[in-house]
Amino acid sequence: MAKDLQIIYEDNHLLVINKPAVLATMGAAPGKPSLLEIGKDYIRKKYNKPGNVYLGVVSRLDSFVTGVIVVARTSKAAARLSEQFRNKSVEKTYLAIVPDGKLESSGQLENWMIKDEPNHRMMTVKDGFKNGKLARLAYEKIGSDQQYCLLKIKLETGRKHQIRVQLAAAKCPIIGDKKYGSRQPFKIGIALHSQSLTIEHPTKRQPMAFSAEPPPWWHLDKFGYKQE
Repeated sequence: MAKDLQIIYEDNHLLVINKPAVLATMGAAPGKPSLLEIGKDYIRKKYNKPGNVYLGVVSRLDSFVTGVIVVARTSKAAARLSEQFRNKSVEKTYLAIVPDGKLESSGQLENWMIKDEPNHRMMTVKDGFKNGKLARLAYEKIGSDQQYCLLKIKLETGRKHQIRVQLAAAKCPIIGDKKYGSRQPFKIGIALHSQSLTIEHPTKRQPMAFSAEPPPWWHLDKFGYKQE
């Protein structure tokens, strides 16, 4: 398992990973792997650590989503990183492919969201709805073909399934995201990718930026987007 892990960066406090599609961050069903368990296996084998290995999840990516995710290698790092995510000082950029024609060239989406517990999903509600939480993101079209467009998205809040729900509410569900209304198939997972993440290092207190490009089956060349 560990040999398949794509490590972007690691030190004594951090492990930054390019997460593959169809892999839960943690809490996978019995018998199924998770990013957390694969990460622990990687640390255990690389550093010859017997017994339990500590890795702290400070934010999650949905199992169908690919891209940059950071986990903590110490409890101190986990606490400090978690505080950054709570304080919204972390910068996160995503790429998404959606049907073209529904969105302006750039803008902001703002919705109120709640959990739809019986259906294990999130949903948008009217402002002032009981237990509703504000969700806000900014987007920019950075490419398009005759049918779809490529969006760059910056999260301003961090709600569960936020990008998926807000784009679906704007009548442009992410390609492959059947849960939130997409009828278009996608090769693996859904067309949502965590492209970049900027954090403050938990001990050095310096900003650190990490990035990863989407998998090849995104075929970004058709949008005029050139991968680095």
